[in-house]
Amino acid sequence: MTPPNVHPFSSLTPDAVLDALESVRLFSDGRLLALNSFENRVYQIGMEEGAPLIAKFYRPERWSDEAIYEEHVFTKALADQEIPVIAPLEIAGRTLHTHAGYRFAVFPRQGGRAPELDDSATLEWMGRFIGRIHAVGAIEPFQSRPQLDVETFGVEPLDYLIANRFIPEDLEQAYRSIVQQCLDGVRRCYDRAGDVAMLRLHGDCHVGNVLWTDAGPHFVDFDDSRMGPAIQDLWMLLSGERSDMVRQLSDVLAGYEDFYDFNPRELFLIEALRTLRLIHYSAWLARRWDDPAFPVAFPWFNTQRYWQDRILELREQAALMDEPPLWPA
Repeated sequence: MTPPNVHPFSSLTPDAVLDALESVRLFSDGRLLALNSFENRVYQIGMEEGAPLIAKFYRPERWSDEAIYEEHVFTKALADQEIPVIAPLEIAGRTLHTHAGYRFAVFPRQGGRAPELDDSATLEWMGRFIGRIHAVGAIEPFQSRPQLDVETFGVEPLDYLIANRFIPEDLEQAYRSIVQQCLDGVRRCYDRAGDVAMLRLHGDCHVGNVLWTDAGPHFVDFDDSRMGPAIQDLWMLLSGERSDMVRQLSDVLAGYEDFYDFNPRELFLIEALRTLRLIHYSAWLARRWDDPAFPVAFPWFNTQRYWQDRILELREQAALMDEPPLWPA
């Protein structure tokens, strides 16, 4: 048992990481580089033979083994269709391994750079591959992974923040009020969208999870994969003024619809999903605040200024959700 106030990752030392690799007969040359990951712990590890590998140690108690296997099965199905995703290596017939109480998976290393999202050809190229991901994702549902909806990304995060007293007392009522107003707006957006199909998604398809090479995009980190509407994997590629986002959306859909039909009513959900992500993000930081890596990386969280800014941000989102949706040119 982990003693109180000792974070579960505290015993994941470099020696423990290398021992875990050796437990599946992967032998390092001793080089180990911690990569930029907060939810899990991810390392690039030099090998005695062959190219370096990536080892991902899953945060304890976040996902069940079944949910992690669903992620692995999904990415393998995508890779089998020659879609450029980074799937875990199968070692001794398994993709999920355990050592010293930690669950981990091993991945091939994939180099690359950030995609240039101001380039129409790049956006169309990415749209084609996201369309192919969704064509596979629609074949069958997840059984163990949750759905992205108002309850899991809105109501539950608000309840957690209030119950655990993260919001300053003098701002709690204002924050609670604007979140409730926003959640009403989210529900109206879902009502306008109507019956929207749920499918297996990447779930966190922002520019940081796409590595670009001369061969095109490579999609990494399916850790947040879940059931949800297709637009969830598209809206995070849009940025700038409304006219910019209209152009970007047109480029993405030009490639996307070569491989998967897009329901235009999902455009009513863009600002709703953005709103849910903002609410969920604050609760995600709060839930991880006992992890020593978080106060160091996010020193601005949970300050008076942080919550004041979130209230203003959500007021803007409440207004945006009542505006006409983006529509491709």
